[in-house]
Amino acid sequence: MNLIRIFPIAFRDAAEPWQLGFQDPATPMMQGIIDLHHDIFFFLIVILIFVPWMLVRALWHFHYKRNPIPERIVHGTTIEIIWTIFPSIILMFIAIPSFALLYSMDEVVDPAITIKAIGHQWYWTYEYSDYNSSDEQSLTFDSYMIPEDDLELGQLRLLEVDNRMVVPAKTHLRIIITSADVLHSWAVPSLGVKCDAVPGRLNQTSIFIKREGVYYGQCSELCGTNHAFMPIVVEAVSLDDYVSWVSNKLD
Repeated sequence: MNLIRIFPIAFRDAAEPWQLGFQDPATPMMQGIIDLHHDIFFFLIVILIFVPWMLVRALWHFHYKRNPIPERIVHGTTIEIIWTIFPSIILMFIAIPSFALLYSMDEVVDPAITIKAIGHQWYWTYEYSDYNSSDEQSLTFDSYMIPEDDLELGQLRLLEVDNRMVVPAKTHLRIIITSADVLHSWAVPSLGVKCDAVPGRLNQTSIFIKREGVYYGQCSELCGTNHAFMPIVVEAVSLDDYVSWVSNKLD
């Protein structure tokens, strides 16, 4: 039984004012990033508690009034071994899952759909090359930010676009990213994607969106005057709705 249908959940798939945490994950990759963050944060809390406790304890017990005659011990083999081994063990606990996540992010699963995102000053072009039967009939469109004066009720300022990148949910996707002029970066936080768009070079990333929804991102590389005005909107729909959308675009 799907608990989301019984208890509706409002996912955070866009930035919020004064937000400190992550947006809700929509891909296994973003879920892995959040889990790794929480794991590392556990070690951070332990260190932040242990180190000040040791400093305060040392200052308290070795105050000159309590020990007017200082000890002559300059080093201890046991304690030196302990404070060398324990940080190494902590680093191993951090390194193993981080390397696993890093290599999984670089892995491109056999994709069902390939989409090419091209960065321009200051908009994005999306090309669904799987459906290009000829130069005349191709599924390619530009995506511009909607000006603030043209926004409708419920649309997000500086984040909404006139043409969204529509993809099917629960499908392996390959995104090929490049640029036509200067450096850009295609970044969508909820999808766990941040990939540079480099002129003359193709970068690729793989995503698998677990649920339907609308996911917002922005160019994350300084690219000129209107860098802040080239948002990214990915709309994940059911497979049937995606097929209908493609058919309408090709008609």
